[in-house]
Amino acid sequence: MDSLYRTPLLDCFRRGEVAPDIRLMAAQGVLAPRAHEQIALLVLLAGDADPAIRRATESTLSRIPRGVLERFLGRSDVAPEIVEFFIARGYQTVPAADAATDGPLTEDAFEPEPSDAPSPDGDGGEKDGEPPSGVIQQIALMTVSQKIKAAMRGSREARTILIRDPNRIVAFSVLSSPKLTEQDVEGFAKMASVSEDVLRVIATTRAWAKSYSVVRALAFNPKSPMTVSMTLVNRLVEKDVRMLAADRNIAEPVRLLARKMIAASQSRRG
Repeated sequence: MDSLYRTPLLDCFRRGEVAPDIRLMAAQGVLAPRAHEQIALLVLLAGDADPAIRRATESTLSRIPRGVLERFLGRSDVAPEIVEFFIARGYQTVPAADAATDGPLTEDAFEPEPSDAPSPDGDGGEKDGEPPSGVIQQIALMTVSQKIKAAMRGSREARTILIRDPNRIVAFSVLSSPKLTEQDVEGFAKMASVSEDVLRVIATTRAWAKSYSVVRALAFNPKSPMTVSMTLVNRLVEKDVRMLAADRNIAEPVRLLARKMIAASQSRRG
């Protein structure tokens, strides 16, 4: 399935990078916090090679009230292949306004579990930009599945820690969180402690790449992949291009491109 609806987490599932226990959690409908993501995962997992995951997927689909699902399918922002999947199963589309809120369609999805989400209502409380030590210790004791849930629905402190997790699906779950703000993304784009994969996803996500502050943060991050940095230089204003050319922390090919842009600009004016 190649749904038009894409998130970093969904892309991990499409590439087959997700362990069976996490796929099972998604098949049970308790992983994704958005209806679009939940349904896209269920459609994908309906064809999983593992019979247990396929059975769990069918069980979850059966728990979604038919009317709720058909109204979801009637929304204009649902990918055609998702609609076709359910039409083939005897569902219909019921015209519906695109909802302002977009929670999961199963009533029992994402029930609160205190151990999964450190400070779920506490977006704040960081000292000197670092999460409180209690949150760090709590996350250190979590399983991968608990980290994914915390990445999706936890506090800003939790996201700041989990974006640096060595497990890509955990970090990508942070990028798929509905609680994520542009300010969060800009902060991640500045981090030299996140993986190149995280920076690449930020750079290639259209909604974030529209933000100049995010583009600038990525361009000035020495950890950004070379291909990303080279692409972003020509989107910087002249003042920032000059700063980039003089920044010795930046890879030499990127600085060289910045210097060429400055020279070309001076030539046009002269």
